[in-house]
Amino acid sequence: MNIGDKFGQAKKMLDLKRQADSLKKEMEQVEVEVEEGSVKIIMNGAQEVKSITYNGEENLMLERAFNKAVKEVQKKVAKRMQGRLGELGLGF
Repeated sequence: MNIGDKFGQAKKMLDLKRQADSLKKEMEQVEVEVEEGSVKIIMNGAQEVKSITYNGEENLMLERAFNKAVKEVQKKVAKRMQGRLGELGLGF
């Protein structure tokens, strides 16, 4: 692969990253509110909990714990996906 090909590939990767960042920002604007009994959860499209209330009181510790769990599982899934993409010759 010559330098021109590598440059073109790098530019494509940068463009894809910009598109992914833009999509992430757009998804963060999506918000859902779910109530089940005395529990209400507000979450955005990036799967971040914005608030958890129980019996009308906000529970910040539960919000932090939930968001931490989501981030940890996302890291594990991303690592596994990178391995699979590498196996397919698509690693980055």
